[in-house]
Amino acid sequence: MPAFPPSVCVFCGSRPGTHPAMMRAAAETGALLARRGWRLVYGAGDIGLMGEVARATQSAGGKTFGVIPTHLMQGEVARRDLDALVITETMHERKTVMFANSHAIVVLPGGAGTLDEFFEVLTWAQIGLHAKPVVLLDQGGFWQPLLALLDHLVVQGFAAASLRDLVTVAADVPALDAALTRALG
Repeated sequence: MPAFPPSVCVFCGSRPGTHPAMMRAAAETGALLARRGWRLVYGAGDIGLMGEVARATQSAGGKTFGVIPTHLMQGEVARRDLDALVITETMHERKTVMFANSHAIVVLPGGAGTLDEFFEVLTWAQIGLHAKPVVLLDQGGFWQPLLALLDHLVVQGFAAASLRDLVTVAADVPALDAALTRALG
């Protein structure tokens, strides 16, 4: 477990999405982390929601810890002015370093990579490898299809009902603040 201050891993898209509310939520999340004194741990990109979370965290005086694999240094435009930047060889190493340096995981809207990250930490929680809080920021109902899929897995007998207990759903950034404050103090 990382040392104080508490660190929050944010998984999110390297694209901005089509709804401006998603970028606003990313900025609000970054500002929230800084305001609470929680360090941002994220994918080190400077584009999309990823870049917005980092810019907002830094603008509000927060600490940042970025992790990026060498093959994404150009594509995700690695942000170089972070408090800490770790460059890994693989995506799997990236996720492992991010997870190991966090006390909680927040999942903002994103694409296939964000889903991969979410399902990996969810699986680890399901098999008892960690008890860190996993919070979905369901901005504008973005994660409702995913939540329906998780319910479907349970109904179809491929997961225990306790699977849903491993995920906290926050409808907006104030609800995210409340969930993280309960978890991190």
